[in-house]
Amino acid sequence: MSAAEEILDVVDEHDRVIGQAPRGEVYARGLIHRCVFIRVRDAEGRVFVHRRTPTKLVFPSMYDMFVGGVVGAGESYDEAALREAEEELGVRGLPRPEPVLTFLYDSAGVAGKWWSAVYEVRCELPVNPQVEEVAWHSFLTEEELARRLDEWEWVPDGLAAYERLRARGTREGHPAG
Repeated sequence: MSAAEEILDVVDEHDRVIGQAPRGEVYARGLIHRCVFIRVRDAEGRVFVHRRTPTKLVFPSMYDMFVGGVVGAGESYDEAALREAEEELGVRGLPRPEPVLTFLYDSAGVAGKWWSAVYEVRCELPVNPQVEEVAWHSFLTEEELARRLDEWEWVPDGLAAYERLRARGTREGHPAG
């Protein structure tokens, strides 16, 4: 099955399931769906950053500071976060990602809106990123990441999640305050 054929839950503005449709149709019609974003840190606390492959349906060849993706039909956010993190990083046995925040993202006509559940996880395993998803990757310190914000073209939804995390003061997976 291609990515465009994957069945997703369609949800409303309150994140209630109202139907199901193939991903390609969800994007084309701008239907609200669900996604997970997982900020991954290594043993030294550096953040996993990657450039998406040019074959991605949304935001191809852009940089991202999260791994993640769409939540499949009938799948929970928590299940999707673990599945997506392990798939994209190419690991098994990852600790369960911890939920941090959720927000409704509007792609301004690119692919509709999506409920975005943001998670954090520490990965001390050697990564072998999925070649279909990840064209380049590295673990960057917070300072290196901050320097790259104006230099690289970032996925806008990931940047929105990053800004929300910064506003909350989260660091090392522990919300401030």
